[in-house]
Amino acid sequence: MAEVAEQKRDIRQLSLDEIKNFFISIGDKPFRAKQVYEWLWKKSAKDFDQMTNISLKTRELLKAHFAINHVQVDDIQRSSDGTIKNAVKLHDSLIVESVLIPTESRITACISSQVGCSLDCNFCATARLKRMRNLNADEIYDQVVAIKEEADLYFERPLTNIVYMGMGEPLLNYKNVLKSIEKITSPEGLGMSPKRITLSTVGIPKMIKQMADEDVKFNLAVSLHSAIDETRSRMMPINEKSDLNELADSLNYWHQKTNKKVTFEYVVWKDINDDERHAKALAKYCGRVASKVNIIEYNPIDDGEYQQADPEALDMYKDILEAKGIIVNVRRSRGKDIDAACGQLANKSS
Repeated sequence: MAEVAEQKRDIRQLSLDEIKNFFISIGDKPFRAKQVYEWLWKKSAKDFDQMTNISLKTRELLKAHFAINHVQVDDIQRSSDGTIKNAVKLHDSLIVESVLIPTESRITACISSQVGCSLDCNFCATARLKRMRNLNADEIYDQVVAIKEEADLYFERPLTNIVYMGMGEPLLNYKNVLKSIEKITSPEGLGMSPKRITLSTVGIPKMIKQMADEDVKFNLAVSLHSAIDETRSRMMPINEKSDLNELADSLNYWHQKTNKKVTFEYVVWKDINDDERHAKALAKYCGRVASKVNIIEYNPIDDGEYQQADPEALDMYKDILEAKGIIVNVRRSRGKDIDAACGQLANKSS
């Protein structure tokens, strides 16, 4: 019996029209589809029995034909600074992690787009896991819903922002990521403004240009970490395929099409990029691309080569960038005590 259940199609893979066609095929009223669709997305129903304005007979028919592969928050860890990390179990028992980050002015959901990652950035815990699969749009959506519920429960405040900065590279799961954003921003879903959503990528020029051509309304962040090709390639093998010049071309195309600046996410490491040469190279690169910079405090994942830079190095970067008129923020890490900070996801889970 369990084997049959696994073969049922996840109803959230169907469009509204496809659900309508199902109801027509069983001789039921087409308007039922809209009711079901609202339960699936706006109300985030986890099973068909929650759909209380639909008759028992119809619910049983839905159960016979479909499944709702809703994710489950398998474990919650709470940091001393209020950050919450969720271990999220998928329908096939794989685990991803998502994070609720509270500040005075906002509550941000940091969500995952892949189980593991294939990009081998050697400073990141997630990259040490092999990429097992892409997340479906509904699995990404469910992470946001879970954090939205936690924001209400633990903070009595609404979720305000979403960042695609968790496990995986969003642009290598392009179709599902964009579909999830469409659902999150739709009035039929969570109705959030795309201006409050940021997609973070290592920088895949071809896909950045494709996004720009699709006239997306959300924000773009790029994990840069060095504006010197030699250093960046050593840390991030993707740079050998698409170097900083090619990346700059794609980001200028993005700005031309969307009129949006890119945010460079930039971690400073001791004895790797914590000198004036690297800071000046970043300032020069920012002069080529309409951008602002987040300087990020590193969160060690072991005792290896990547270690946190001295606070003076972060201040040095800030001074050099600001002297060139570049908007820069220094971001101190949150959730370090539960391995929920930047680069730590999947360090001790699964």
